[in-house]
Amino acid sequence: MPTHIPKAGEISRKWLVLDAKGQVLGKLAAKAAEFLAGKHKPTYTPFLDTGDHVIVINAALIHLSGQKETDKVYHRHTGYLGGLKSAPAGDVRKKHPTRLVEEAVRGMLPKTKLGRAMFGKLKVYAGDEHRHQAQKPQPAAITRRVAR
Repeated sequence: MPTHIPKAGEISRKWLVLDAKGQVLGKLAAKAAEFLAGKHKPTYTPFLDTGDHVIVINAALIHLSGQKETDKVYHRHTGYLGGLKSAPAGDVRKKHPTRLVEEAVRGMLPKTKLGRAMFGKLKVYAGDEHRHQAQKPQPAAITRRVAR
């Protein structure tokens, strides 16, 4: 019996909402990457983009465990010689609150054209409002929360 490979018309995509308020960054990013890749579906195929669209809200309220607020460093390059810029996670959160989640999820996806297509289905918002009500997104639960 041959393995069934879904055709482009057979792939159904849902819109899911993840609330980052009080969540640990790594656990939220792992769950978002799982939904983007489609690993939660029985039709998962490693070489096809079968995943869902993911909306992450309250990204500014994500929790970093341990001393990562000051010790974790994000690097970027301007494109010029000697243009390496570094900033701790706390400073990145103040300037660009969505970047923490975006970089964590991007690091968990494949580093190929397929991974870039998956990352394009991720929408991250710092507050609790998003612009995708017309797609009727469904809330997706993450079971563990940070004890505060």
